[in-house]
Amino acid sequence: MRAERAALGEDPVAAARALREATVVAPEVTERVAEIVARVRAEGDAAVEALTRELDTGGADPPPLRVARDELAGALARADPELRSALELAATNVRDVAAAGVAGEREVALAQGQSVALREVAAQRAAVYVPGGRAPYPSTVVMGAVTARVAGVAQIAVCAPPGRDAGAHDAILAACAICGVSEVYRMGGAQAIAALVLGTASVPAVDVVVGPGSVYVQEAKRQLAHRVGIDGFAGPSELLVVLDDAGAGELVALDLLAQGEHGPESPVIAVSPSSTALDAVAAVLEAASGPPETTARLIDAPDLDAALAFAEAFAPEHLELVGAGAEALAPRVSRAGCVFVGRLGGTAFGDYVAGSNHSLPTGGAARFASSLSVRHFRRRMA
Repeated sequence: MRAERAALGEDPVAAARALREATVVAPEVTERVAEIVARVRAEGDAAVEALTRELDTGGADPPPLRVARDELAGALARADPELRSALELAATNVRDVAAAGVAGEREVALAQGQSVALREVAAQRAAVYVPGGRAPYPSTVVMGAVTARVAGVAQIAVCAPPGRDAGAHDAILAACAICGVSEVYRMGGAQAIAALVLGTASVPAVDVVVGPGSVYVQEAKRQLAHRVGIDGFAGPSELLVVLDDAGAGELVALDLLAQGEHGPESPVIAVSPSSTALDAVAAVLEAASGPPETTARLIDAPDLDAALAFAEAFAPEHLELVGAGAEALAPRVSRAGCVFVGRLGGTAFGDYVAGSNHSLPTGGAARFASSLSVRHFRRRMA
């Protein structure tokens, strides 16, 4: 991984805004997604199958869209015991944290003698999109499906794009079995979102769609948001570390490297008033074997207050505070998807087993949006 060094300058907010350049969806993506949505609306399953053959399986005939129940059971039986144990632990922790967000019915008595009852009800059907790409993401199944189940959703669908072998990854299927998913579909991309929202002969329409994915997936969610509830628009994963402990340089560098594996578009940043700390981070990054296409930005700040101002203006998906001075800033943080405090509070821990949800706002949306929670699957009636 390359490391670029820069000074924060006199205006941390302006520096953050300059780094946080708005990502504009290319017009060809918008047009292509509109074509796909229209085709699924008109042709249903036939369009989904044809697009799966064209875009996912490399021309191979895809198997039936819906995964049979015995395939889930088989995948769970074949799962490595350590993987199964890790997924079960993650599901338990996510379930416990999600349960804290479920509100009961409340009644408000007003001065004129009337009362207003506030009641929350769950969506009937929800879907979790699990992206393909560099690796399978069973943790995304856990974050979405467990949270939906705790919210009270009766029917939960999961979809994931099949690979060149036209199958679905065993780790995804095993996670679906552990999380009690109602149905699983071998489909991905904009056509999967269109099928879930519009409904086809094989895919009943859902009320809510959540989960990360490519720009095509996110654009399909945008174009169909008037028809379905969504969690938000997920961009490249992000990590910003505020650091003032030179001894933690290696651990911070490892976290930056791990997050950089998401791809070269992922911002990975460390900001510190300690030149020695950033030197330590840079030394580890430059000696590491990968990912070479990703650039880590190391920013010298005049002090921790300036570092925090930069972080608040950037509003990262993941914010790590490492070192006594940085950790003391935690109560002042108001703009981050999730905050990790301490040198052992690595982002990967939160992504898997800590219990917090790893479906987080990106692209600066942490200014107004929250992590995936039961509220995405529930609505309030008065």
